[in-house]
Formats: sequence, structure tokens, C-alpha cells
Amino acid sequence: MIRDMAFLRRRRLYPVPIFLVLVIFCFFNFHAVLQFFDHIRQTLPFAYQWKVQQDFIPTEGELDCLYGRTRRLSTDSPVDPEPIPNHVHFIYGLSNPYNKPSAGTFDFLCYLAVRSAIVGMKADKISIHYTYLADPPSPDPNANPLTNPWIRRLKEDIELVHHSPEEMAALKSSPDATWQAAHVSDILRLKLLQEQGGIYLDMDAFGFRPFTNILKSPRDMVLGHEGGNRGGLCNAIMVARKNSTFVERWLARYDGADLSKEWNYHSVVLPKELQVAHPDEVCALPPSAFFWPTWTWDHVEFMHRRLGTDDARRWAAEIDRNGGSLYEDQLAYHAWSQLAWDRHLSKLTPEIVRERDTRFNILVRNFMHDDLGARAADVSQQQ
Repeated sequence: MIRDMAFLRRRRLYPVPIFLVLVIFCFFNFHAVLQFFDHIRQTLPFAYQWKVQQDFIPTEGELDCLYGRTRRLSTDSPVDPEPIPNHVHFIYGLSNPYNKPSAGTFDFLCYLAVRSAIVGMKADKISIHYTYLADPPSPDPNANPLTNPWIRRLKEDIELVHHSPEEMAALKSSPDATWQAAHVSDILRLKLLQEQGGIYLDMDAFGFRPFTNILKSPRDMVLGHEGGNRGGLCNAIMVARKNSTFVERWLARYDGADLSKEWNYHSVVLPKELQVAHPDEVCALPPSAFFWPTWTWDHVEFMHRRLGTDDARRWAAEIDRNGGSLYEDQLAYHAWSQLAWDRHLSKLTPEIVRERDTRFNILVRNFMHDDLGARAADVSQQQ
């Protein structure tokens, strides 16, 4: 009996070391565990992601918007409106990485996005609006942005526009509001378009071709649908004339809003609601124009999965045939860094983009200066 009780005591102790092993494993593999559960969440049969990535057919109105065939309204002025300026605006560094390292610095991916506006979109003017750009980070918002090596590479082709911390804080609905920098950026980008007009791109958005047709749109605002279900119109890429009525309506809805309790209502869902209510004020593009592939797990993997030699050649030929895009109807691609950063985007270097064939890398590698990653590419070709 004594021997049996000892056996039971030993057996009851077994779950303790197993639990400790699991805790230790999760601690040292935190991001991998998060990705595992995120993958399960996104690929469950009833997950919303299946609606987002469902197949779609562009409507006639969407294609008219894309190819510059949108008809003018009877109430429009008989004089053709001035084209929307081919002026690309970027926003970066509203949070200081000196105090908040997770904010990150202007890096290789940001460099690629700006280069896409230069090489792919052939922008007439490119402005980077910032508060903090120095690298290494500095507590001083007036620190020299040219300490950042990627900014130095771009300096001949860009305009740097500094916005003080006080100016950015004034955009909040109240001084005590706990908004994320992304929410402040949401308002700033609309104000820039309302005051100057042009094209806004997120720092993880890449333009592949000039926006020639949509810059001539009779509508003062051009937005792209997000998802095959067209669940929203995303503000990561926007095209607008200054003094747009639609932008004015949109900005008015931020007054008094508590953005600390939401993520994408004002930036994706609300513009869709406004477009439905005021269809004559905005030109809506098919999902493929800006936001396809989408942010779902399968679509992110589709963009970053390594390709075999034959597939890489086939996609490279297709991209060349489409003038730089994956698809005939695609002008740009939003890379969804919030969901793709840990898995893929944070690992990209000039050498990896040069030598590793993924759909994403094939799309963006031509944006790099010739000397970036060149040695790795030469070695790869020799092998």
C-alpha cells in the first residue's frame, strides 16, 4: 500500500514539469506561437477572412474609373477639371523610436515604397511628411533626418516636410486622447489631400505604374475597394483633388471621435458608407487596383512564398507583360505590414530581394538602386 501511494505521488508530479516546459517553450518562441494561433484563427471555415479573399468580378463602373471612362455628371462644370496633381505624399515618424523602439525607423521597406513612386509611378513630386526621421533615433524632433542612410539615398528626389509634435497633437479630438500614431496619420493624410491634392501612399504601399487615367477622373476622390467582398474603401492609397467635398465630409466625421476604441472604422468602413450615400463624389476602383492580394493569411503567403525556377520565370514574364504589375488591372499593392511584418517583411534585405524569387520580391526589386544587393545577385548568377 505504501509503495502504491508513492507511485501515485510521483505520477501527480508529472504534469508540473510538462507545464514548465510548455511555458518555457512559449516564452522563447512567443512570435511563433502567436503566428500559429493567428493562422488557426484566420483559416477556420467560418472566419471572416474567407469573405475578404473571395473571388470577384470588376463592375463596369469600377473599370470605367480605372481606365478614365467615368462620365461627367450633368451638374458638373462644362469646363474639364484640372488633373489631380501627380504629387505623392508619404507620412512617417509621428512616434519617436527613441522613446518607443517599436515605432521603428525609416528602413529598407520605406525606401522601396518611395522608390516605387519614383521609378514605377513616375511622380512629378514626392513629399515625406515626418516628425522623427533621424537614425540613430534622437529625442530631438529637429534632429537631422539625413542621419538616416535610406533618406540620404533618396534626398535628391524627395521633399522633406517636418511637422512638430505640437502640430500632430493638435489633430487629436482632445489633448488627453490616447490615439495611436496611425490614427493621427489618418487625419493628417486627409488634410494634406484637402489642401494640396495628389496621391497618398502608406509606407508599405508600392505603385507599379503611373496613375495617368485616374488623375483625370471627373470625380474629386478616387479610392480602392478592400477585399473581394468590397467591405470597405481603404485609406492606405488615396487620390484626390484639393478642396474635395468627399474629403470634407470624411474629415468632419472625425470631430469628437474616440479613435482609441477602434481600429479601421474611420479609415476603411466609413468611407464605404459615405460612398454609398454620396456615389457622385467618389470614384471607386475594383479590389485588384490597389488592395489585391488582401491581408488574409493565405494571400500574404501567396505574395511571399518562395517560387521555383519555372514559376519565377512565368511570373516575371507576366509582371513584365502587365507593365510592372501582377495583374492587368493593378496599379499598386498594399503590403499589409501589420500582418506581414513578423512573418516576412521584417526579414527583407537588399540581398534577399535580389536573390530570392517571391512574387513580392520580383515586383519590387527593380525599384532598388543598382548597387544595392548587387554582389549577392552576382554570386547567385555565377552559381
